[in-house]
Amino acid sequence: MRVYQNEDDYWRIREFLREVFLRNDRRELCWQVARLDYWRWHGIENLGDGRLEGDVFIWETADGRIAAVLNRESAGEVYLQVHPGLRTTELEEEMLAVAESHLAVPHPNGRRRLRIWTHEHDNLRQGILTRRGYAESDGPEYQRRRSLDVPIPEAQPAPGYTVRALGEVKELSARSWASWKGFHPGEPDEQYRGWEWYHNIQRMPLYRRDLDIVAVAPTGEIASFCTLWYDDVTRTGYFEPVATVREHQRRGLGKAVMCTALRRIKRMGGTLATVGGYSTAANALYASVMSDEFELSEPWAKEL
Repeated sequence: MRVYQNEDDYWRIREFLREVFLRNDRRELCWQVARLDYWRWHGIENLGDGRLEGDVFIWETADGRIAAVLNRESAGEVYLQVHPGLRTTELEEEMLAVAESHLAVPHPNGRRRLRIWTHEHDNLRQGILTRRGYAESDGPEYQRRRSLDVPIPEAQPAPGYTVRALGEVKELSARSWASWKGFHPGEPDEQYRGWEWYHNIQRMPLYRRDLDIVAVAPTGEIASFCTLWYDDVTRTGYFEPVATVREHQRRGLGKAVMCTALRRIKRMGGTLATVGGYSTAANALYASVMSDEFELSEPWAKEL
């Protein structure tokens, strides 16, 4: 085991995640490349959620291949990325011990808290977590997949709305404002911090403006949006984020932008799309676009 060291490590981890995703039959038992990129360029650069140096740990084989990666996302939320052909109880025990030593966060009661994410049917990891004193926590991620061999709905928005790709730099402020209104509907507008953060989104390696889809209201404001990250190595699209401004909800906009993005990656040769949801509203939308079927990624928590 060693800590993350430099940019070369980042690109090796991306290659490792692609291999693992394909080895797992494109099930999200580990992160996709797009989620790692999103943590780096949005979570770290825009939100200050951790750092690569100090919050990422790498396990390698004797011949230098990556066997596993341990990383946080938001504070105290930890993920184990393990190659399915190199997985052992001893390796996962060691990864958990490193997580408890380095990635747990202070809790108001004076102790430290850690949440480890695991697939709902991962009996090996759940057994280890149980033995180490973890218990299931709330707020699972509902992981949905959609084969692009299945016909994609037309999903037209309400009359007067237009669905298209995001415009050039002059439209970034409107896109940022829609993100603020979509994800912070109850917060005062005085807390809005501007739009320059969106440059980091567009620096991400998989970013394509033609897959950054918006629904524009008759007034010209952006009412709904989604970004689909297409990885042509795995031929998979990953939605992050998706939202509709409260005043424009229940008009078919979320479904319209998502279906537009799906049609575009299908024309590029994409064969699968995925999305993760947490809230009731988000999961209702994703079920209508993707599938009623899902797998759960579940958090297990422990106070140290």
